Amino acid sequence: MPTTRRRGGNTQARLSFGSQSRVSKPSAAQSTTSQKAKNLEPIASTISRTPSLENVSGSEPAPDTPTEPSRPPVAELALRQQAQAELQQPLSEKDKLALKITPQQIEQYWKAEEKKRRGPRVHHEDLSLQEHILRHFDLSSQFGPCIGITRLKRWRRADSLNLNPPIEVLAVLLDEEKGVSQRAYVDELMS
Repeated sequence: MPTTRRRGGNTQARLSFGSQSRVSKPSAAQSTTSQKAKNLEPIASTISRTPSLENVSGSEPAPDTPTEPSRPPVAELALRQQAQAELQQPLSEKDKLALKITPQQIEQYWKAEEKKRRGPRVHHEDLSLQEHILRHFDLSSQFGPCIGITRLKRWRRADSLNLNPPIEVLAVLLDEEKGVSQRAYVDELMS
């Protein structure tokens, strides 16, 4: 076995698990059991003063519950105003084409999209066809981020960037009778 070289000026501390080990950090003096008991007395008195679950009655209302009805968050209000402004703009050529799309064409589009999927969708049984299409559009990352922007504005932005968003999505968005949400589902979850 080859011999190892040792340098004379090695000042690095070595681990030793014996009784004569060197300590690189100063340690606190060991406390006695009486000091430990003194330290625990304030904690024990605090615990005895806190009410137990049996003493708390369920009939009392919590003092910090709000009495006002909750209002929608500021982001929700901003997106609603943004959606109203988008819908009031004059119709473009793409909008006119989208309004001519029939419900049968929308169904054919969705069936074609479903064929591209490998497995069944989970937790989508109670959604309408329009909501299926819009959630699919929300989660399609090639059209840009969907948080903080209305669906219609996102579709128009993707179209202006020549990303070729599906015209069927625009048809669903412009269909006012269905009352679809202009806010992406992921955006609703995040706020």
